[in-house]
Amino acid sequence: MTDVGNGKADRDEPWGNTVLVEFEDGIAWVSMNRPDKRNAMSPAMNREMNEVLDTLELDDRCQVLVLTGSGESFSAGMDLKEYFRETEKKPRIATVRARRDAFAWQGTKLMNFVKPTIAMVNGWCFGGAFTPMACCDLAIAADEATFGVSEVNWGILPGGNVSKVLGQLMGRRAALYAIMTGIPFDGKKAAATGLVNESVPREQLRERTRELARVLLEKNPTILAQAKLAFRNVDEMSWDVALDYLSAKNEQAILIDPERGREQGLRQFLDDKSYRPGLKSMKRG
Repeated sequence: MTDVGNGKADRDEPWGNTVLVEFEDGIAWVSMNRPDKRNAMSPAMNREMNEVLDTLELDDRCQVLVLTGSGESFSAGMDLKEYFRETEKKPRIATVRARRDAFAWQGTKLMNFVKPTIAMVNGWCFGGAFTPMACCDLAIAADEATFGVSEVNWGILPGGNVSKVLGQLMGRRAALYAIMTGIPFDGKKAAATGLVNESVPREQLRERTRELARVLLEKNPTILAQAKLAFRNVDEMSWDVALDYLSAKNEQAILIDPERGREQGLRQFLDDKSYRPGLKSMKRG
């Protein structure tokens, strides 16, 4: 069942202007919605997206979040006029707030979102758009999508944490090539360098994203959330500290899991003989 939750008349929901939300059987399709501007991220969009993420984290209609863009673009990055030039003419606090709103949803809130997140890159993904794309847990691109870190072409460095996320996902050589040349590349190249998990022809993109979201919907949500958090936190730990932390995190996950997934899995494997680890998900409930 699909529910297009983009109206404020029947619900007091924080979307419907620069962000659209569509619900479909546990999947929330969240679209940056400025197609005439290639979904460039304005201060208004950034504020709205913060409210949307806060709301969806507590909304049972959203079990997996898919971030994409309306029309033929994912996002062309920050809106140069509204985010930079216009805020520079206002009191300093306006610039501070604009940056805070942008960095909050594009980085911290997406990285810490409790539920699984997938970036569906349907078209242009330039500049600052790399940050929210990279901060989603998984990413799928259209083969025909166009990626670009073009800031060097007009005399500035990549904004925000773009350089950091490119280095983490693509590796040193590929990231420096993109940053230093400014040469665009397609979805296939993005997948080959590890920037996205995979790319598919544009006409297959939504269905493939839906398939991946359904795989995640089968999993225990508590364990997924704990696994995401544990993976992120061990990145800079030593081997021994990571081992101790992960052991404690696993025990915590078992303790707080309302579904008692570990007990179900052991029963289905050992007693019922209905579950084979590694081949499919155990039956929840």
